[in-house]
Amino acid sequence: QVQLVESGGGLVQAGGSLRLSCEASGRTFSTLAMGWFRQAPGKEREFVAAISWYGGNTDYAESVKGRFSISRDNAKNMVYLEMNSLKPEDTAVYYCAADSRIPLYGLGVSVKEYSSWGQGTQVTVSS
Repeated sequence: QVQLVESGGGLVQAGGSLRLSCEASGRTFSTLAMGWFRQAPGKEREFVAAISWYGGNTDYAESVKGRFSISRDNAKNMVYLEMNSLKPEDTAVYYCAADSRIPLYGLGVSVKEYSSWGQGTQVTVSS
């Protein structure tokens, strides 16, 4: 079982930036596909970004393309989400997710593809 701990959320003004971090433990990190999801009040959890085992492949939701960037450091068991040009509609709880079943170059873009989840970190963007 993989344990995931997110950090880096907070309150920021529209147009600002935040960097989320997620630390993984419990399994060889380099064999995990990783993803970021978010959930706003009253809405379903939605895909934000995904990255393959060694970071060679990434994918983003259309709503964040060009503003957000996912990266990972396998030596530190960390995955990051750099968020720029934040908008009020980016306000949500952000979750880190991991799964070992997604293959080497694969990407998981749906909630059902991930078996391990962090507790979430709140991101609030004020207008």
